[in-house]
Amino acid sequence: MDTIRDRIGLPCILKQPDSSFSKGVFKVEDPASLEERLDLLLKESDLVIAQEYLPTDFDWRVGLLDHQPLYVCKYFMAPKHWQIQRTDSIGQTRYGRVETLPVEEAPPDVVRTAIKAANLIGDGLYGVDLKQAGSKISVIEINDNPSIEAGYEDRVLREGLYTEIMSVFLSRIEQKKLPVPRED
Repeated sequence: MDTIRDRIGLPCILKQPDSSFSKGVFKVEDPASLEERLDLLLKESDLVIAQEYLPTDFDWRVGLLDHQPLYVCKYFMAPKHWQIQRTDSIGQTRYGRVETLPVEEAPPDVVRTAIKAANLIGDGLYGVDLKQAGSKISVIEINDNPSIEAGYEDRVLREGLYTEIMSVFLSRIEQKKLPVPRED
């Protein structure tokens, strides 16, 4: 707790490492809420991720496969909320709007940062979430199972997005079928 306060500061974001769709992600504002939320999260997991709170109007998502960017989206924050998704006390969920850009029209530093981050993991299908505050670009997370929803991430490439993804995986399957050269 002291390390979080000293190195990251408050407010900050706490995450369960296996969370998804904003579940297990919390903003803590003060030492009392930090202690309370950490105690709750550590009952569920041996690890908690702490991140600097970076208020922005939207998060970037760069979708990549095989080291190549496929799509770039701006996920805007839900109305009157600090996340792109807000679930109220009765379970009703509201989302911010999504704007999809052609990769070549996205800020080059955002795309380069996403590629560099994903390349540290591998050549799979990743959705790299980033925040941009002025010229500062921060990687928030790398999703190894990014959502690709009709009408959102495919808004620019349309069917071409799915064709590209399937062609990469088909090529990988075909490569696996090839006989392995024998060393004599």
